[in-house]
Amino acid sequence: MKGIISALVIATAALLIAADFRTAQPGDLTVHEWGTFTSVAGQDGSAIEWDALGGKDDLPKFVNDFGYRGFKWRLTGTVRMETPVMYFYSPRELDASVKVAFPQGLITEWYPRAEYEVFQRSRLDGSLRRLETNLNGIDTTLRSLTGAIEWRNIKVQPDTSPALPVENHPSRYYAARGTDAAPIAVGDQHEKFLFYRGVGRFPIPLTARLSGDGKVLIENRGADPVPSVILFENRGGRLGYRNAGALQDSVTLDPPLLDSALPMLRHDLETALIAQGLFPKEARAMVETWRDSWFEEGSRLIYIVPSRAIDAILPLQVDPLPSQTARVFVGRIELVTPETMHAVEQAMAAGNRSTVERYGRFLDPILQRISAESPLQASQVEQFRQSLLPHY
Repeated sequence: MKGIISALVIATAALLIAADFRTAQPGDLTVHEWGTFTSVAGQDGSAIEWDALGGKDDLPKFVNDFGYRGFKWRLTGTVRMETPVMYFYSPRELDASVKVAFPQGLITEWYPRAEYEVFQRSRLDGSLRRLETNLNGIDTTLRSLTGAIEWRNIKVQPDTSPALPVENHPSRYYAARGTDAAPIAVGDQHEKFLFYRGVGRFPIPLTARLSGDGKVLIENRGADPVPSVILFENRGGRLGYRNAGALQDSVTLDPPLLDSALPMLRHDLETALIAQGLFPKEARAMVETWRDSWFEEGSRLIYIVPSRAIDAILPLQVDPLPSQTARVFVGRIELVTPETMHAVEQAMAAGNRSTVERYGRFLDPILQRISAESPLQASQVEQFRQSLLPHY
C-alpha cells in the first residue's frame, strides 16, 4: 500500500508540473544535470534526521534563498539535495522552459530568478493544494509538501560570452562553470547553468550499517542496481577507499587501508560519472565542486544514484523536449564510526576545537551517537554541543 501511495504522489507531482507545458518536438537541445544527495546513516543503517540546512554558507550572495535560513528549525529533513546544476547545449540560439518538482521536499536556493511554488498534500484524500510561499507558521513535515520551481523564458545562447556574476570571496559555486555548456539568460541574469538546492525527506536507495568488527554492511533497497559504490575514509589527512563497483543487492566491505592518493580516487569518480552520461568536463567540474566536502575528515559512502530514482525524486519537464538528457546524481552517506566518535571524545576532553571543527555540519549526529552509547557522558556532550553548534 505504501508503494502505491508513493507512486500516486509522484504521478500527481508529475502531472502538476506538466500542466503548464506546451507539446514540443525533439530538436537539437541536449540537457545534462548533476547534483548530490547527502544523508547521515543511523545505527540501523537508514538515513536519520539531521540539520540538513545547517553548516557554513558556501554560496554567493546573489543566489536566491527565499529566507529559508531564517526558519530552518521548522523543517525536519533527512536528505540535503546539494547543488544540482543543469547545462544546456545547442548549435543555435533558442528559448526554453524548465520546471522541477520535489515531492517530499522543498527547494531552498536557486539561480537565476525563477517562479517558486509549494504544495501541501491533504491528509484526507491525498490531493495537493498550493500554499503561500511565505511558509512561516506552517506546522508540517516535508513528507506532506511538494516544492516546485520553474524557469520561464530561458534564452540558450551558444557562441556568446556574457559577463557572469562573481564576488570577491571564494565559493564552490564557480567550479561548475568549467564546461562547454552554452551560456543562458533569464531576463538580465546570465549563467552557464540553472542552479538549485533543497532539503527533503525521501527514501534513498542504500542503507549502510556498521558491524561490531568495523565492517560496513551495505544494502540496496531500491528497485534498480546502484551503478557505483565507494567506501571512503580520511583520518588526519591519510586517505583510503574501496571501490565496490555496481551493487545489485548487498555487500560487506572492510574499512579501507589509509594508503590511497587523491588523484586516483578523483580519476575513478570521474570515470564513473562519465559512464553514466556526463561529459568529461562536467564530471571534472562536479568533482572539483565537491572535493573539499566529499574528501573531508571522516568516513562515508559515495555512490551514484540510479537514474529512475532521480526521476522519481525530482520529476523534470523541459520545453522544447531535449533530444538527449542525462541526469547524474551522487549520493553521500556519512558514517558515524567508532574512530570518529573516539576522535571527537578525545577532542572534547582536551578542549580541542580545531579537531571538532573538521566534522562541521555532521557534528550534531556524532554527538548524539556518543550520548546514546555513553549515557554517563550525556550531560558533558550536551554542554559541549551547545557551545559549538551555533557556529555551524
